[in-house]
Amino acid sequence: DATLAIHVATGATDGGCSRDAQRNKLWWGFMSDAPGFRFEELHAAAIVRSNADRAAVTGHATIPRVNAMELRAWCLAQVGVLEDFPFGPEHSVFKVAGKMFALSALDRTPLELSVKCEPEIAVDLRASYAAIRPGYHLNKRHWNTITLDGSLPDRLVRDLIEDSYDLVVSALPKRTREQLGWHPAGESGATG
Repeated sequence: DATLAIHVATGATDGGCSRDAQRNKLWWGFMSDAPGFRFEELHAAAIVRSNADRAAVTGHATIPRVNAMELRAWCLAQVGVLEDFPFGPEHSVFKVAGKMFALSALDRTPLELSVKCEPEIAVDLRASYAAIRPGYHLNKRHWNTITLDGSLPDRLVRDLIEDSYDLVVSALPKRTREQLGWHPAGESGATG
């Protein structure tokens, strides 16, 4: 079933690949050069993709949808993150060191999330997924808004949150990055 396919496609297939490698491949949950790659995992990922395509056409999502509480927890799980409400009580803004990396109206249906993204990757994601579009009321070159309608695997959504966080933290002063315990990918002790 789709849940099993998601587990297989998002669990074992990222074995040891850096987040940069995953990001460069627009992380769909399978990579033929990943250590321990197996054809069965590729097939399981294809099932996930076909379920997402079916959901986009029929409007019936077969991938379990992330809910507002999970989304909030994923954002707050990043080191040093605070939730703020500068745009009113209905809009949760997630910040690290005072800089926004995610924004969502958690009570809205369908649930949507805006995240920061590298410009080239942002364009590729929009072309690949109907649920990802240019950032709503944000700099469209650097932000994407994601409709969490069940057409995207939860792992992809989590990766986009983490990538947004990493993008913001990477631009912070070195001392602040060190206080957060954040190191660029590839450095000894890298966390993100």
